[in-house]
Amino acid sequence: MKRILMTTAAALTVAFPAFAQTPAAGGAEATPKWDVQNPIGAQRDVNINVDEGTWMALDVSPDGREIIFDLLGDIYVMPIGGGEARPIASGVAWDMQPRYSPDGRFIAFTSDRAGGDNLWVMDRDGSNPRQVSSETFRLLNSPAWTPDSQFIVGRKHFTSSRSLGAGEMWMYHRSGGGSGVQLTERRTQQKDTGEPAFSPDGRYMYFSDESTPGGVFEYSKDPNTQLYVIRRLDRETGEIKPFVTGPGGSVRPTPSPDGKSLAFVRRDRYQSVLYVMDLESGRETPIYDALDRDMQETWAIHGVYPGFAWTPDNGSIVIWAGGKIRRIDVASKAVSEVPFRVTDTRRVQETARFPVDVAPAQFDVKMIRWAQTSPDGSKVVFEALGNLWVRDLRNGVAGTPRRLTRQSDHFELYPSWSRDGRSIVYTTWNDENLGSIRVVPVAGGEGRAITTNPGHYLEPRFSPDGQTVVYRTSSDGYLRSAMWSREPGIYRVSVRGGEPVKITDSGANPQFGASNDRIFLSARDGEKRVLKSVNLSGEDERTHLSSEWAAEFSISPDERWIAWTERFNAYVAPFVPTGRPITVGADAKALPQTRVTRDAGEWLHWSGDSSRLQWSMGPELFSRPLSESFAFMDGAPADLPKPAEHGIKIGFSADYARPSGVTVLTGARLITMKGEEVIEDGVVVVNGNRIEAIGPRGSVTVPAGARVMDMSGKTIIPGLVDAHWHGRMGSDEIIPQQSWVNYAALAFGVTTLHDPSNDNSEIFAHSELAKAGRVVAPRIFSTGTILYGAATPTTAVVNNLDDARSHLRRMQAIGAWSVKSYNQPRRDQRQQIMQAARELGMMVVPEGGSLYHANMSMLVDGHTTIEHSVPVERMYDDAVQLWSQTGTAYTPTLIVGFGGAWGENHWYETTDVWKDPILTQYVPRRILDSRSRRPVKTPPEELNHISIARESKRLMDQGVSVQIGAHGQREGLGAHWELWMFEQGGMSAHESLRVGTINGARALGMDKDIGSLEVGKLADLVVLNANPLENLRDSTKIGYTMINGRLFDNHMNEVGGAERKPFWFESEDGQAWSASGTASAAETHTHTHD
Repeated sequence: MKRILMTTAAALTVAFPAFAQTPAAGGAEATPKWDVQNPIGAQRDVNINVDEGTWMALDVSPDGREIIFDLLGDIYVMPIGGGEARPIASGVAWDMQPRYSPDGRFIAFTSDRAGGDNLWVMDRDGSNPRQVSSETFRLLNSPAWTPDSQFIVGRKHFTSSRSLGAGEMWMYHRSGGGSGVQLTERRTQQKDTGEPAFSPDGRYMYFSDESTPGGVFEYSKDPNTQLYVIRRLDRETGEIKPFVTGPGGSVRPTPSPDGKSLAFVRRDRYQSVLYVMDLESGRETPIYDALDRDMQETWAIHGVYPGFAWTPDNGSIVIWAGGKIRRIDVASKAVSEVPFRVTDTRRVQETARFPVDVAPAQFDVKMIRWAQTSPDGSKVVFEALGNLWVRDLRNGVAGTPRRLTRQSDHFELYPSWSRDGRSIVYTTWNDENLGSIRVVPVAGGEGRAITTNPGHYLEPRFSPDGQTVVYRTSSDGYLRSAMWSREPGIYRVSVRGGEPVKITDSGANPQFGASNDRIFLSARDGEKRVLKSVNLSGEDERTHLSSEWAAEFSISPDERWIAWTERFNAYVAPFVPTGRPITVGADAKALPQTRVTRDAGEWLHWSGDSSRLQWSMGPELFSRPLSESFAFMDGAPADLPKPAEHGIKIGFSADYARPSGVTVLTGARLITMKGEEVIEDGVVVVNGNRIEAIGPRGSVTVPAGARVMDMSGKTIIPGLVDAHWHGRMGSDEIIPQQSWVNYAALAFGVTTLHDPSNDNSEIFAHSELAKAGRVVAPRIFSTGTILYGAATPTTAVVNNLDDARSHLRRMQAIGAWSVKSYNQPRRDQRQQIMQAARELGMMVVPEGGSLYHANMSMLVDGHTTIEHSVPVERMYDDAVQLWSQTGTAYTPTLIVGFGGAWGENHWYETTDVWKDPILTQYVPRRILDSRSRRPVKTPPEELNHISIARESKRLMDQGVSVQIGAHGQREGLGAHWELWMFEQGGMSAHESLRVGTINGARALGMDKDIGSLEVGKLADLVVLNANPLENLRDSTKIGYTMINGRLFDNHMNEVGGAERKPFWFESEDGQAWSASGTASAAETHTHTHD
C-alpha cells in the first residue's frame, strides 16, 4: 500500500486558475464485444505435423469405435485403432478435455471461446456447439457426465486474495439452463479439488482432493508423502469420505463401465503409476509404470493427470503417456501404442516486442512521489531523485523545478503543507544516521529538525493550527537498520520540537480533519480497510468508513468530504458522521459518489478550501473541483465532464549519469556473445559508459591518457541480464542510500535486472536514482505492480479493451515498458491486454500459474515471454513445433521451477551457501544462515530443474530464446545457479552464458545496448579470474564488475574512487533486529501478492 499524503490547507476561497487539464475524448462508439476466436491484430498460420503430443486428455466412445483427444487447444477424433486424426473443434479458442456422453450422442468439453473456460456441449460429429456454464470469474473445466447423459459436472475455480484458488464440483443440465447445483464445498481457499467422475450407477461421484495440512498452498511439495486423496460423494446421503489414500497420493479416479474397478494415478518413488483398485476387495494393482509426471507437486486446476478412459468391455484402459496414446490390457498389463497423426495449422498473433533505449543521454523523471499542491493552489511540492522540489503553478503550466533544501547527505520524503501555506513538513533518511522529521519554509533553506532521536519516520501532517505534527514510525531490519524502531505507531510532537507522545500502536496515514484535537487514520478490521478517528491521547475511537478494496482514505480539511483510492482509481463522496461505519466502494450505493480519475490516481490531497480533490499519476498533476463531480453542487455544469486524460506536467528531464575518461582492459580472454566469438588476449576500450573499441591485442589502439588495466589471465564476459528478478527496493517508501541487495547483485556480475512484480513507486523511484547516479545499482527495469487476476485491492479489472488500455497507460506513465499479466483468469482478458500493449508499444511478460494449457494459449496470443516453467516434465513435438514458430521467449526460472522440487534447494543441499565468499560480504548473516544451514535432501532422480533445463535446451535448439531468471531467491548468486542448472540440462558452457547475457537482452528488446561486448554497446561487463568455458562453475570467481563504465573490485569498491561505506549490519557497535519480524518475512519473494 502506498502511503498517500493529504494536505492540510486553510479554508480559502480561490479560483485555482493553475489547473488546465485535457478532458477525456467523448463520443466514442461502443466497443464491440471481444471475440476470442478473432482477436484484433495481425495473425498468421503455422503448421503442426506430429505423431506425439503433450498433456493430452482423451476418451473412448461408448460404442468402443473411436478415441477423442485434445492437442494444442483443438479436439480430434480417430478410430480406436489409431490413424489420421480428424479435427471436430478448432480455431483460436482453446478447446480441451473432451468427454463422450454415456449414450454416445454428445461430447462435453472445456472451451474459452466465450471469453473464459466454461463447460460446453457439441453433437458427436462436432456440430452445434453450445455453452453449458456461463461463468466470467469462477471458471469451469474437467467435464464429467452423469450416467443418464442429462447432466454435466465440472470443477469450478474459486480464488480469493491469491490466484492459487480452490475447486468445487458443480452440476449443470446439458441444455445450459440454470446457474448450476453445488455438489461439494471447498475446504480451504487455496487447496485444489477436481477431476470428478461418476460410478456407472450414478450414486457416487469420485474426485481428487489435495489433503496436505493447513490452508495455504505450497510449492515444491514432497510427492513421497500423501499430497492428494480420492474422495467419494454419496449422492443419496450427501456424505463425503476419503476413498483412496496413502503415500504417493491418489488422483484422476476413473471407474470402470461395470462399476467393479477404479483406475487412478499414484506416485511411486517419484514415478507416476497407473493403478487399478478392485472395489470389492480393495486390492490396488499397479498396471503401468511409465506415465508422465503428474501435477501433484504444483497447481493443477485443469487436472492432476490428463483424463483417460476404459474400453466398454472393461478389459483395457486407454491413456496418454510418453507423448503417445497407450492401450493397456488390465489383466495381462500388456501395452500397445495407438498411433495417431495430426496434420493441421494453428493461427498465432505476432509477438509483442519493442526496442528499449536502455541508457539515453537524458531520461524523463516519471516517478513523482507525494506531489502536494499548496493550499491556495499556487505551488506544488514533490519528491524526485531523492530530494524535494517545488514548482510554481500558473495557468495550467508548472514553472521551473527548484530544490527545496540545499543538503546532500540524506534523502527527503513525505512532504506536506501547513494549512497557511507557509511551511512544509517532511521526513529524511540517511543509512547511517537514520531519519528525522523537519520543517522548512516554503521559500526553502535548511530544514529544522523537530524530532530529537533518530528513527524511521513516515507520513507527517500539520494540525490545522500548525502547532502539532502527527506522524507514523515503522521498523525494518532488512534493507535498513532496525535501530530506534522498538515502538512503531502513531505519534504527535510539537512543531517547536520536544518529547513525542504516542497516540496509538497501530494505523497508518494519520491526518487531521477540521479540528486540532482529533486525528483520522486508516486501519485493518479483519479483511476490511477502515477509516477511524481518535483523540490525541488515542482514546474515544470511532470507526467511520469500511471498505473491501480501498487502499487509502483522504478526508477534506472541512471534514465534509472523503476521497479514497480503490483498485488504482480515485473516488469522492460526502463524509457524514453516523455513529456507525458506512461502507464505501467503487460500486457502493449508500451515498452519491464519483470516480474522478480516468486511469489511476495516487497521493490524494485537497485544496485548502475543500472545494477540489487533487492527485497525481506519474509526472502529471490533476485537480477536479467538486462542482464538476456532483450535479447537486452549486455551479455544476449541465453535463459533468469526463475525467481528464492529462494533467499538468510536473516531471522533468535529468542527465543519465556516466563516468568521464577512458578505461582500457588489456590481455583478457573476451567471450563477447557475438555469435560464437571468443577473442584471446583481447583489448576493450571504454569511453565514458560505452565500448569504443574491442578486439585482439594489436588490432586496437589504446588512446593516449587512458587508464590501462592489465587483465592477463582473466576472462571478460558481458554483464548478466536477470530477466526475472524479485527483491526489496525499499520499505515504507524509504529507499536506502546503499542497498546491500544492489551491491550483492553487482558483486555477482548481474548488471541488468527486470523485475516482473514490485511496488510501483519504490522500484521506479529506485531505478531513477540509479540512472541519475545517486545510488549504485544494476540497471533496474520492472513491470511494477502486476496486472493481477485474483480478488485483492490491487486487482486489475479487465472487462474490455478500454480497461486493458487504461491499465497499461497508468503503468507506462510511471516508467514501465513491460507489464505482467498475472493469472488473469479469462482468455479474452489476456488477449485484450495484448492488444493494448501493441497499441502502446509495450511488452507483456505473463505468468501462466503452472498451467500448461494457459502457457500454450499465451504463445498463440503473442506474449513477449512465458515467465516460470511450463509445468510438464517433458514437452513433446506439438509444443516444440508451435513454440518455435512464435517469437515468444522463455524464462523458466529453474530456481523455483513449477512441477517439482525447486532448483534452489539443490544448491543449498550440495554447496555451503552460508560460506560463499561474495554472498557473505553483502547479506546479513542471520538472514543467510536461516535459509542455508539446514538444507533438504532430494534424490537425484527427483531433481525437477534438470528436466526443465533439458526442455529449455530443446526449445533453444529450435530457435526459442531462453534466458535466466533467478527470482530473487539468493541475491546475485541465484543467477549463477541458473547458468549451472542450464548446463546440467544439456547446454554447453557457452550456451549457458548466452542464456545469461544476450538472450535476456534480446527477449526484452534491449540487445541494441546490452547483452554482448560490441562497439557502441554499454560498458556492462564482468571480469572473471578463471575461464568459465572450461568450468562453468568458475562463473562466480569474479575479480571486477563494470556497470555503465564504472569499474568495481571484488569488494564493490570503485576503482579510483572512495571505498564503499559499511552496511548497517557491519557495525562493530552491534545491530538491532526488527521486533515485528519484518526481516524474516521479507526473506523470500512469494506469489501471494496480497
